[in-house]
Amino acid sequence: MQLVVEGLPTLGIGLGFRPQFKAEVFLNRDAIEFLEITSDHYIDSPPKKLEELQLLAEHFPLIPHSLELSLGSAEGIDEGYLSKLADIVSIAHPAWFSDHICFTRSGGVNIGHLAPVPFTEEALGAFVRNVDKVKKRIDVPLILENITYNIDYPWNEMSEAAFIRRLLEETDCGLLLDVANLYINSVNRGVDWRDVVNELPLDRVVQLHFVGAHRHADRLIDAHADTTDDEIWNVFREVAVRCNIKGAILERDENFPGFSEVVAELKTARELLNAEGYVLS
Repeated sequence: MQLVVEGLPTLGIGLGFRPQFKAEVFLNRDAIEFLEITSDHYIDSPPKKLEELQLLAEHFPLIPHSLELSLGSAEGIDEGYLSKLADIVSIAHPAWFSDHICFTRSGGVNIGHLAPVPFTEEALGAFVRNVDKVKKRIDVPLILENITYNIDYPWNEMSEAAFIRRLLEETDCGLLLDVANLYINSVNRGVDWRDVVNELPLDRVVQLHFVGAHRHADRLIDAHADTTDDEIWNVFREVAVRCNIKGAILERDENFPGFSEVVAELKTARELLNAEGYVLS
């Protein structure tokens, strides 16, 4: 099967757009090569939010990142949500769009968070069916993101990395590799993140997410609230050596720093990729 990553444009280093950053984003356009928008912020939104989306699309390449496709749901895709998401993707005109390797809905009820699927043949089949339905509705490459999770199902039939490999091969999707999530899971499970990287289908990595990890007692939490630390930069660097990355996004949702600190993190990411032979600016 042809790799979805082939032929995609290189977008560079960008930022997950948040309204708190709106003015600064436009004042620092030379430091931000593309934006990732949370699709759900514009679904069923008032006209002013759609005007914001159109304004962003006029000035930046946009990548929609959705939260509620629930691709791992055994009950299938919510057709109403899929139709609304297709409208947002149409406005953004993206090179690709993304969602998560998880489920967010069960029994017709939104559960309010990204829940891990069991790594089984049955769960894999549900994913393949759901992704096929999404692809028939939205003719834009879809990439899927690894999540953090706090439980390991005792009925798992394969590792997370093996599941991701099978999933991407059978759907011809790309991988949105969140290096912070990868590191957090490895620390919380007492495994070496390098072993996980070695098992992942690195030829399918399209985009990266990066941000710092929040420590609570003896565990790390994916809070999107901390500056990217050296350990996660090490994961970022290792992946950059081994992948044909098309873009990388800094995600920050809480504890917002001064925007100069955001720009500094974007600069670090750009320098790391340029050091590995990427020409991003």
